[in-house]
Amino acid sequence: MLEVRDARRREVWQPGDAWLGGGTYLFSEPQPHIRRLVDLSRTGWEPLQVTPEGDLEIAATCTIAQLSRFPRPAHWTAAPLFEQCCRAFLASWKIWNMATVGGNLCNGLPAGPMISLTAALDGVCLLRSQTGALRRLPVADFVVGAGVKALEPGDLLRSITLPARALVSRTAFRQASLYGLGRSGALVIGTLDPVDGTLTITVTASTVRPIRLHFPVPPNAEAVREAVEYGIEPHEYYDDIHGLPAWRRHMTFRFAEEVRRELFEEAGR
Repeated sequence: MLEVRDARRREVWQPGDAWLGGGTYLFSEPQPHIRRLVDLSRTGWEPLQVTPEGDLEIAATCTIAQLSRFPRPAHWTAAPLFEQCCRAFLASWKIWNMATVGGNLCNGLPAGPMISLTAALDGVCLLRSQTGALRRLPVADFVVGAGVKALEPGDLLRSITLPARALVSRTAFRQASLYGLGRSGALVIGTLDPVDGTLTITVTASTVRPIRLHFPVPPNAEAVREAVEYGIEPHEYYDDIHGLPAWRRHMTFRFAEEVRRELFEEAGR
């Protein structure tokens, strides 16, 4: 029988334990290796809060619905990106109200739209080990492969922080699926830094991990093409029923250039 424990009770982590957030993945298919669930639902973590510095802290237990409904300040020029990524989530209303931001990151799937959102906005994960030690790790370094995360046994993803500077960046969003309601096969986000004008292109869904390409000066089409060509290894393009690597690669090149044009040429920069 599967045992469920309250996360507020600090106990020794055992082989076969798993953190339970929304449970939309854990309960979606057999998990024969899991013997005990450690339930996070009663931790009482505030889903979303803006710090005095203007950063946004997203609790790992924040649901997609809570993130979507969160009232975003008018000066957050990156605000449209939140809903764009929430809507890239292939989910029923039940999943929408149960699936968590932290769970999406901890699944580490290439098509995880919360990975796309938080990686593109310079998100930093706060991780707590079983000893109580805390460490911070950029989202782009947290997911290191398809379903592979930088987690030690018993590590808990507590929250993700999006810095104030990223929240006021201009953004451009492109996403493609093989089917109208299909899982993302390519998702590319461009962000334009409000201080130094650096363009960052974040590639997800088409690749096994988030890949970020930085341009300190406004690039032309050739510069973007070369950055994608040499910044993403052939083996880093994902291969599954939702898209062949060749198609994902093609869409990545196309979207990267569209993002560049939207943020520079179409804006008259």
